[in-house]
Amino acid sequence: MRILTQDQARAAFKKRFRETPQTPEIWKGRILESFGEALSPEEAVGRILKDVQERGDAGLLEWTQKLDYPDATLEGLRVTDDELEDATIDPKLFEAIHTAISRVWSFHDKQPGGSWTDYSEDGVLGQIVRPLERVGLYIPGGTAPLISSLIHTAVPALVAGVSELVVCTPPARDGSIHPALLVTARELGIAKVFRVGGAQAIGAMAYGTNLVPKVDKIAGPGNLFVVTAKKLVYGAVGIEALPGPTETLVLADDTANPRFVAADLMAQAEHIGAFPVLISNSKTLLEEVEREIHLQLEALPEPNRSWARDSLLERYLIVLADSVAGALELSNLYAPEHLCLLVRNPWDWVGRVEHAGGIFVVVDRMEALGDYAAGPSHVMPTSGTARFSSPVNVRDFQKIISVVGLSRGALERVAPHPTRLARAEGLEAHARAMEVRLEDASGELE
Repeated sequence: MRILTQDQARAAFKKRFRETPQTPEIWKGRILESFGEALSPEEAVGRILKDVQERGDAGLLEWTQKLDYPDATLEGLRVTDDELEDATIDPKLFEAIHTAISRVWSFHDKQPGGSWTDYSEDGVLGQIVRPLERVGLYIPGGTAPLISSLIHTAVPALVAGVSELVVCTPPARDGSIHPALLVTARELGIAKVFRVGGAQAIGAMAYGTNLVPKVDKIAGPGNLFVVTAKKLVYGAVGIEALPGPTETLVLADDTANPRFVAADLMAQAEHIGAFPVLISNSKTLLEEVEREIHLQLEALPEPNRSWARDSLLERYLIVLADSVAGALELSNLYAPEHLCLLVRNPWDWVGRVEHAGGIFVVVDRMEALGDYAAGPSHVMPTSGTARFSSPVNVRDFQKIISVVGLSRGALERVAPHPTRLARAEGLEAHARAMEVRLEDASGELE
């Protein structure tokens, strides 16, 4: 067990934001196998996107056959109404899905902010809040069907008032989709579900094909190809974020239960490529957690045990801080996706958290609960982007239209100032557009 000091951790966290992430070896191998040459992820994904944009359904089908579903047919890429209607799952899982939908809906339904209008002697100023018309959701389904990701992206969009949701999810090699995903889509009222994954799914939603409609915005997590594709299509379509590998930072003191600390870290570690981080001002706790992790690791079934072991061996960081305040300073520097506060009087520290996607301070600070049914969306900023971005929320699926209707009196008082600013910027036509209104003898704005 290698333990970093507070100064070493501070240097490592700062370095994290200066380095360009390297392409993992596994992806280099996949790219070489699929394309026959050593391309960068951007080059490989760019070829797929260009093909889908130019060839539409033909390109979409070809890349789906090559990368995911060899026996795919164009007609078979869309999940039929009968498939959605006939999908069945265990009743207890069905109940769990409904509970999660209800709690996530209730949370986002409380998010404030709607249209407003301010009437004064200066006229009318306001904002109109409109939902996006069509949103695409990418739902990973490779190593595991991320039912929760469908709930945690679809529900905020529905609360926002989005008219139509389009779901793309990668099928198994035989073309099947986990029935729980289909049931969840059905219960959310989503009719357009496609068994399409990877960059080709992002391209289809961004540019539109005869089969897959063009959307206004794409949301949802994904692998390196998916995230790279979202980055490259931005501008043709909106995106909510560029999610990287998931991460949890557990901040614990000597009052924390080592079993709970280890359990939170293990829940994070079983995600492929995850970044578990533990910071404590108690060396004794760090040692106890290390022993507990070994016990819990051995109790995991395969392949989860291998996934967790890889994360712990390759990306697990352990830090001995000088104090809880010092630990929180490091956490703010790291800006984690999930921050678990397992400390004495945790609510005393919440107000000092500057950067985090989510803070977990109840139910023994169990971060895994937030992944499913606590309420807030679990699609949160990763890779330090919590410094400037937020979890997926209702506002991600709305746009604001400004309303300006100044009175004649306000125009006469205000116009000379922007006229001067316009001329300072060399925009003479702007200045004259305001002056001509001042010269208008009618006394009314047209």
